[in-house]
This record gives sequence, C-alpha cells and structure tokens, in this order.
Amino acid sequence: MMSDKEKLVELIAEMEEEDALVLAQEMLDGGVDPLVVLDLCREAMDIVGKRFEEGEYFLPELILAGEVLDQIGAMTKPLIQQSPDSPSRKLGRVLIGTVHGDLHDIGKNIVTFMLDINGFEVKDIGIDVPVARFIEEIKAFQPNVVCLSGFLTLAFDSMKETIEAIEAAGMRDKLKIQIGGGQIDETIRAYTGADAFGLNAVDAVTYSRKCMGE
Repeated sequence: MMSDKEKLVELIAEMEEEDALVLAQEMLDGGVDPLVVLDLCREAMDIVGKRFEEGEYFLPELILAGEVLDQIGAMTKPLIQQSPDSPSRKLGRVLIGTVHGDLHDIGKNIVTFMLDINGFEVKDIGIDVPVARFIEEIKAFQPNVVCLSGFLTLAFDSMKETIEAIEAAGMRDKLKIQIGGGQIDETIRAYTGADAFGLNAVDAVTYSRKCMGE
C-alpha cells in the first residue's frame, strides 16, 4: 500500500491538484515536518521537470505544478517560521528576475521558492525586467548572487546586456551571476559572461550555497 508521502509525490506529479492540497494539509495537521512535505514537493517537481524535458508534459502542466507548489509552500511557511529549528540567519541574498523581452516566470518562481525554503533571502523583481531596473535593485538590495532567468532565445542577448551593464556599473566583482531557463548551456553561459548556469532549481540552490561557502 502506498504511503502518504509516496501518494503526495504521485498526486503532484499527476496534476491532481485538489487531492494533493488536501493530502498536504492533512499531513501537516497530523504533525509531519513541513520540511519533509517540501522535500516531497521537490521530488514531485523533479518528476514534472523530467516529463517536460521528455515531451510528456507541456507548459500548462508546468504552470499547474507551479501553482500547487506555491499553495503548499504557503501552507508550510508559517510552520517553518514558527519552528525552533528554523535557521536564525539567512545564508545570503539572491536577486532574481526574468530579463527584458521575456515574460516567462514559471521556472523563475520555482527557483525563487526553492532558494527561499533553503535559507536564502530572495528578492524576485518579476518578468521583462529592464537592465536599468536590475542595476537599481542590485544597488539597493546588495545581493550575493544575481539570477537572470529567460526562456526564449532572445533572452540570451538580454542576459549579456544586463551583465555588461552590471560590469559597467562597477558591481561585477561584488557578486556572482547565474543564468537559467530554456536551452541554457555552457556556450550560452560563456556568451553572456555569467559565472554559472543552471538547468533547474536544484542547480540554482546548489550554486548559491557554493557561493556562500556552504
């Protein structure tokens, strides 16, 4: 018989939104550690991401999975913040946004959520973000890591333009920059001048932790 943990992963991966939310709430009400519930969400999102890469799922499934993730995240956050085991300090600051000319935010939202629950102070400045806005936000927020997101190929030029502007503003040596989104690889990283690229939210968290010496 399938355990509740296995069932929650399956429900999210199979897009059974309502049943997944009910089960997640029941598990939390029953005393299951909210971090365990989030780990199950991450496991489910890995499955969703793999199915997307293999052409089994498309953008609507990614959107729905992201919505489920957001709702379960909203359930767990208050519990995590109330926990005596909650980290007393943030690992570091991460500024994230989708570069100008690109309106996609699903992947960015998932990365934002994953960074948040992994102990980072994250500021999400949205989609279609002009270069000047990135510069302003970096000056104000003083992030350790900047994440540039973009799904469209035209985003590559926007990423390159943004990174060049950060360098021109004299801030390039004070932070690390990673890019992520569709069709990103080492060639694109080198073209844009980023420090790293990520294929998924786990990569983004792993690199950000590395930047903070974790």
